[in-house]
Amino acid sequence: MDKKAELLKLVPEQGILPLYFHKDTQVSIELLRALYKAGVKTVEYTNRGEAALNNFREMKKVCETELKGMYLGVGTIKNAESAQAFIDAGADYIISPGLVEDAAEVADKNNMLWVPGCMTPTEIIRAEKLGAKFVKLFPGNILGPSFLSGIKALFPDLLFMPTGGVDTSKENISGWFKAGVCAVGMGSNLVTKEIMENQQYDLLTQNTIKVLETVKSCK
Repeated sequence: MDKKAELLKLVPEQGILPLYFHKDTQVSIELLRALYKAGVKTVEYTNRGEAALNNFREMKKVCETELKGMYLGVGTIKNAESAQAFIDAGADYIISPGLVEDAAEVADKNNMLWVPGCMTPTEIIRAEKLGAKFVKLFPGNILGPSFLSGIKALFPDLLFMPTGGVDTSKENISGWFKAGVCAVGMGSNLVTKEIMENQQYDLLTQNTIKVLETVKSCK
């Protein structure tokens, strides 16, 4: 099975996609270790600051040496140049906040999974025509589960994942799964500011285990 197919299986199995950025390399690595310890096998590191590319390279080394089976994707890719730079740094997949067509081309050339952010049926149709198999509904809290319920039947072959404002409550998570998502993207409600600032890695592991259990019960 190629990596693309593996990821299209892994993300729905995992049910959540944790995402974060931290400017400090070591903190970024420790957060990754904490998520892995909870049973997470793929994470999106967001391209949100100057340190992102260098941090990503270092995180990738840790994946290869000690975090067996961990796939590291990159998010917030808004152009072809950054897509290529992160692919060269070892990214396993590319996620964009919008429909970034030149990033899709770069991903295709490298036979890599590309996940566009979409907010309208028009964008989703365009993404599907560009070959997307997996769509990020962004911002998730603005669209809400009822948006997906309303359009899901039009796109039987696509996988959907909301990102933005998804919280860790059973109510919120189950609402999304009932609407038909394959996973939920979870950023600052899981990898919180406090956890990052206070380096509470054990707490992140505990909270992630809880969220994974919640997701399992909602599927």
